[in-house]
Amino acid sequence: MPSPALSPVSAPARPAVPVLPEFMPGPAWVFFRLDQSRGSPYSRSEYFRKAGWRLVQATVFRFVRASVRVRLLNMFGARIDPTANIRGTVKIHHPWLLRMGRFSSLGDGVHVYNLGPVVIGEHTSVSQNVHLCAGSHDWKNPAMPLLRSSIIIGSGTWICADAFIGPEARVGHNCVVAARSVVVGEVADSSIVGGNPARLIKPRPMPDMPRDAG
Repeated sequence: MPSPALSPVSAPARPAVPVLPEFMPGPAWVFFRLDQSRGSPYSRSEYFRKAGWRLVQATVFRFVRASVRVRLLNMFGARIDPTANIRGTVKIHHPWLLRMGRFSSLGDGVHVYNLGPVVIGEHTSVSQNVHLCAGSHDWKNPAMPLLRSSIIIGSGTWICADAFIGPEARVGHNCVVAARSVVVGEVADSSIVGGNPARLIKPRPMPDMPRDAG
């Protein structure tokens, strides 16, 4: 008995590739005028210092002991106590705008984007992958000029992993900023905060201050 004829199997049709416009249609009027932005926001001397520091940070800084890293930063104008601990994968933009007190630390992958001053007190821990962002742009100005902001973090404070500390943030003493929080304002002393934006979770329980404190 002859076998039935098999019908040919057609290949599955390929999905059509969407045709994208050359650019996203925009509004009739655009507020930002980035063609008017200033190309060189720093002085010539700062550019030379930045170039020298980038060379050191990309080479020697990553592979030496923590105490040597502190000395290198201080050679470039930082004011960091010798007892501070800074990991080799920390990225610091302007050492001369960084201040750190006794026994404070910057963990692996911390990004110190200090276009303006960043001040960290004593016995403060900044955990891995925290972003200290002391710089922004004036969004009220069409040319979006650079704003070199500042950040101040008190003593005895813990900034947990992946947190973002924004321009002009002020984090008080003995605080805890929860992981992946976004701080864009002021955190009062002895507070535990978290979320985006960071809000008070509860006051930090503090034991009675010893008589010899301070």
